[in-house]
Amino acid sequence: MIEHLQTVNVFSPAVSEIIANVFISLICSFVVSLIYRFTYRGPGYSGSFVNSIVFLSVITSLVIMVIGNNLARAFGLVGALSIIRFRTAIKDTVDIVYIFLALAIGMAGGVGYHKVAVTGTVVVGLILILFSNDKISFFLSNQYMLQFTYSNGTPDEKSFLQILSNHCSGFEIINVRSNEIDKSFEYSYYIHVKKNRSTNQLLYDLQKVKGIKSLNIFFDQQNS
Repeated sequence: MIEHLQTVNVFSPAVSEIIANVFISLICSFVVSLIYRFTYRGPGYSGSFVNSIVFLSVITSLVIMVIGNNLARAFGLVGALSIIRFRTAIKDTVDIVYIFLALAIGMAGGVGYHKVAVTGTVVVGLILILFSNDKISFFLSNQYMLQFTYSNGTPDEKSFLQILSNHCSGFEIINVRSNEIDKSFEYSYYIHVKKNRSTNQLLYDLQKVKGIKSLNIFFDQQNS
């Protein structure tokens, strides 16, 4: 059984095929890196990650060509690569999408499926661009975090809860903190603003409530 696995190797690319496979992986992954560069909206842009997308795709194509159709060689590479530990934290879940896309392009290029690599790059790239377009309203999140201070004695929650109900399709209190020095209360809410309402109007109405000050509203990236 082991002897048969070792002799299965019908994938022996010529030099021209190797160059073509690597070149296709390089071009497609470079296009993907450009898409990532111009569409990324995460917490911190990393130039090294953009370069890694290209390197990962090219190296994957080489690994696929090394494996060929040899099952024993494939199992050997799995064991060898299992000793590698990646300890770099992923800052944004979107980065995982680009990592898998780079791997898929490298695999397609490595086995000579150039049409799959090119078509996949174009189709998935267009999807990524579409979903990152800020002008498409149904892809936008209107989840925010609202913070304000109430400094007019005992809080009259009905005065601002009614405003939140008018402007928000849903809201959830996160924290209430009292300040013994000036007898004030600090409120924090998760709010989901209605489609036909704006945050500016919400802040304007809250400012009219006597005792409310230090209004702050933040876009909640984690809930987008």
